Amino acid sequence: MRGAGERIEAVTQRVNERIVTRPRAVVVGFLVITALFAGGIPAIETQTDITEGFTEGLPEQEALDSIDAEFDDSFEADAETTQLIHVGNDVLTREELLASLRVLERVEDRDDLRMESATGPAPIVAQSLDPTAQTAAEQRRAVQRATDSEVRRTVRRLAEDPRFSAVVSDDFNPNQASASASVTVITHEVPPSFSADDLAAIQQTTDQIADDEPGDIRAFGQGVIDNEFQAIIVDSMLIVMPVVVVLLLGFLVVAYRDPIDLALGLFALLMTLIWTFGFLGYSGIPFDQQQIAVPVLLLAVGVDFGIHIINRYREETVQGYDAVPAMRTAANQLAIAFVIVTVTAVFGFGANVTSALDPIRNLGLVSAVGIVFTFFIFGLFLPAAKLEIDRLRERYGVPEFNSSPIASEGSALGRLLSVSATVGQKAPALFVVALLLVGAGFGAYGAGVDTTFEEEDFLPPEEQAWYVEYIPEPFAPGEYTVTETINILSDRFEANQDESITIFVEGPFEEDHALEALAGPNDDPPDSLAVGQGGQADATSIVTVIRSHAERDEEFAALVARNDRDGNGVPDRNLDLIYDELFDSSAGPRAEQYLTEDRRGAQVEYTVAADATQGEVSADGAALADEFRYSATATGQLIIFDAITSVIFASAIQGMVLAVGLTGVFLVITYAVLEGKPMLGVVNVFPILIAVAALIGTMRYLGLPLNALTATILSIAIGIGIAYSVHITARFIDEYNATDDTLRSLQTTLTGTGGALTGSMLTTTLGTGALALAITPVLGDFGFLMAMSVAYSFVASIVALPPALFLWDRVRRAEGSKLAALVGT
Repeated sequence: MRGAGERIEAVTQRVNERIVTRPRAVVVGFLVITALFAGGIPAIETQTDITEGFTEGLPEQEALDSIDAEFDDSFEADAETTQLIHVGNDVLTREELLASLRVLERVEDRDDLRMESATGPAPIVAQSLDPTAQTAAEQRRAVQRATDSEVRRTVRRLAEDPRFSAVVSDDFNPNQASASASVTVITHEVPPSFSADDLAAIQQTTDQIADDEPGDIRAFGQGVIDNEFQAIIVDSMLIVMPVVVVLLLGFLVVAYRDPIDLALGLFALLMTLIWTFGFLGYSGIPFDQQQIAVPVLLLAVGVDFGIHIINRYREETVQGYDAVPAMRTAANQLAIAFVIVTVTAVFGFGANVTSALDPIRNLGLVSAVGIVFTFFIFGLFLPAAKLEIDRLRERYGVPEFNSSPIASEGSALGRLLSVSATVGQKAPALFVVALLLVGAGFGAYGAGVDTTFEEEDFLPPEEQAWYVEYIPEPFAPGEYTVTETINILSDRFEANQDESITIFVEGPFEEDHALEALAGPNDDPPDSLAVGQGGQADATSIVTVIRSHAERDEEFAALVARNDRDGNGVPDRNLDLIYDELFDSSAGPRAEQYLTEDRRGAQVEYTVAADATQGEVSADGAALADEFRYSATATGQLIIFDAITSVIFASAIQGMVLAVGLTGVFLVITYAVLEGKPMLGVVNVFPILIAVAALIGTMRYLGLPLNALTATILSIAIGIGIAYSVHITARFIDEYNATDDTLRSLQTTLTGTGGALTGSMLTTTLGTGALALAITPVLGDFGFLMAMSVAYSFVASIVALPPALFLWDRVRRAEGSKLAALVGT
């Protein structure tokens, strides 16, 4: 084992020798590679669909896709429609209806907007006034010719029309003929080559037309959501990155205290970003909201590497060593630590690659690749560039401003950091046990942390944070309306958008027993679905449409009665004839929403209890689906989001276990090969376990759930946090091998490397914490937790590692004494 370690150290020394003896060639080579990666940046694609990557492959989503393909819902917008949302005190007055029709007329006049038809209160009222009015212009003239009284009477008459009630808000008052909001659905006639970008352009133009009209009329649809989502990504980057850079700049000024070293460090960070974004472009991985965290994480690790290499180099130069020998010593000493930190970070970040969710998997892959890039740039390029720049400074007489290390043994910071070594020496076993109990307590409490997945996490809040108004141009974000519009649809159209699930049933629905089989499970549903009278389900299906139409059409009612042998209102023979009559009637459009044209598929919509959780609804939906005679699948947003939530939780736990396991095994093997001391690997993992346990406990205490992004925090915290204990252990071993004095080695380590770690911790904490300023909640929570994890990892390394190393040393010496005694006997 030791021989292998010596060979690894020899290879490392040869690489470092090439760096310090040929720095100019190294610098030029890296600059060429940077230019190549820069060519991939223009190819980056932005992922604008919020949930697409999370739902892909889910059976529940596939069932919903089948429903969308088979059934027509006049209220829901599909890929070829735009919704006009009209809000006001009363949107059914003559003037407000005319405003809607003027928008439709202008849209219809534009060939590029491809308007085919429109369904909403204004067209319905206009056609009721004048059945011959087909175009928007004709409909506008029909309403314009009518008096206010005629319009009100027409609205009252339409109150019983389901087409009309579906597109007005819940507060619709038939007596006063008033409503505070309405939805008009514009259908576009599009060619097969029509793309999402084309739809977005149509909806943006429609929104501009609507904005010209008095009152509050806005266009809404997937194109508007995608455009705003893309703007959120850009605006978040424009807010977060300058703040990160300013914070890093402030602390790097303190850490480097030399403008040229500072510029060199910043340039290395810029190279890291160019390499990573170039990889994104060349690989075809889309840039989504999750990926905003990647550059922040890489900057955090890059700052850590940069501070260590410069600080260690300065420790040698202040002792009188020349530049090349000083850098050779610093690079040789740090190279192994950098490799260990990089591999463990790759394990931590890359553990997310095993997730079943594409966005989390992509985040893990890109961040892991970025960490490798960071290692090459700061481990190879930065030392070479530092030497080359120092040569130029010496040649041209450029003075050094401050080249002292961050901390020394005599400094206040050095004395403070070394306290844990002095204290930990006294009763290391007691300290280790106490820290294990504290960590176990945090972990047990944090085991109850929530897991969620909600679209709102990815969208900006309806009211922006207070600091947004103080952000200057060009960094100031634009105005966002999607959340407000979604809230309007949710709050004012509750009758159309109750919390509900859908069961997609496949079977031969012309068989005599088909409708009885469809209605039968509704009599005794699970608890969260038992919201109807007498504990029955509140279900809407083709059966509901048949009964509703029978109440209004005597002839159809007689047909149903003749074919209803048990008299329960559900026909059980000649169903094909009943369907034909139903689909040919005025109820046909509604029937098409619940039964497919080939009579092989049906959907049943169920209202769920308001206080039911996603998990309860999902479980009850699956249980109810099992009660159907035909093949049935429960789906709907609640069920899909619950399925995603389950995968998110599994990803978080799987990623954490994998990161800890791989990191622990790697460190045990590494220290066994390099130093012949495998137990140092276990000692290294000890502080990060406490830090992660504290992080989970903090999440539960603050009510921050595991979600689409914070689910990655556990493994990422391991990937970043392990660096602190690795750097301390690596420096400790070098000092320990030279002195065989644990206390002295720890004091030297904590005052030297500990000082660099302090600077790294401050910059990383504030840098990652800057994500809290991002527009969307999911990024804000991730940034806050990332900052907390870094702080916890630093404190755990400073506090928990010294007593663990003392205990390791005592056990090692005790084993050595026993071995010596055995040999002596």
